[in-house]
Amino acid sequence: MRIVVALGGNALLRRGEPMTAANQRENVRKAAEALAPVARAHQLVISHGNGPQVGLLALQNWAYRDVEAYPLDILGAETEGMIGYMIEQELGNLLPFEVPFATLLTMIEVDPKDPAFEKPDKPIGPMYTEAEARRLAQERHWTVARDGNGFRRVVPSPQPKRIFEIRPILWLLDRGVIVVCAGGGGIPTMYGPDGKLTGVEAVIDKDRAAGLLAQQVEADMFVMATDVAAVQVGWGQPGARAVRRASPAAMSRLEFAAGSMAPKVEAACDFAERTGKTAAIGALSEIGAILEGRAGTTVTNAVARLEWAEGDQQDLAF
Repeated sequence: MRIVVALGGNALLRRGEPMTAANQRENVRKAAEALAPVARAHQLVISHGNGPQVGLLALQNWAYRDVEAYPLDILGAETEGMIGYMIEQELGNLLPFEVPFATLLTMIEVDPKDPAFEKPDKPIGPMYTEAEARRLAQERHWTVARDGNGFRRVVPSPQPKRIFEIRPILWLLDRGVIVVCAGGGGIPTMYGPDGKLTGVEAVIDKDRAAGLLAQQVEADMFVMATDVAAVQVGWGQPGARAVRRASPAAMSRLEFAAGSMAPKVEAACDFAERTGKTAAIGALSEIGAILEGRAGTTVTNAVARLEWAEGDQQDLAF
């Protein structure tokens, strides 16, 4: 099977963990241990998040005042190279030397009229106290918002429209290469009034970009690997319930947090609905069981009822 795996940010840097290269390397090593069996049995395409990394680079930009800070599209390109390098090296250490790898800088087109530019909501960078966040927002003209128990910088997150490098991605896959691409949602670009392609001060949601990638490479399965065992209805609340399997129609009727699980569910439903194939969301450590349908949350048209992880069922017309 051809499988697209979108690695969540936790695969690279855990919440509250210092953003050191050593910590990121160790997390990538653990991710590689989970992905190596998949790569041995299937054709693998890897995407990944970059929120903490691109935020850190932005902070480093601000520390050097002799030149204007680099825009987010360039920082996104830098993180694609950095993270792809780590994934290639750590996964390559576990697979035979003959297995080829390639990391591609991936430009993705967005619409300049996308409403996301009017309502930034994508968190990047470290966590701040409310006082720190308000101060930085005033000094640096940032938009900030609550994220869990703290505050983070938020930027526009427009919808991905087109992957410019899809032809070389397909060429590499046809030759047995493990491809790392569309990292961090890809490099956001748009056509200006002059018809020229240019970078955008934004971050595309990685799951939406990975879903588009999975469709365009004709993946047999699309997996979003995160730090939770399954999609939960009422997450963090008493009586929360985990979904085991559901159709896109059933999942689309449920409500999830806009900044975390909602984009994953949206990407899973879109992939399953458009392709007739299976999408899944679950813990990276259980990816083998997820591929077999024994763990995580599976979104597929092959079921006629919403199935809860504990075995209960609920009609689609709920």
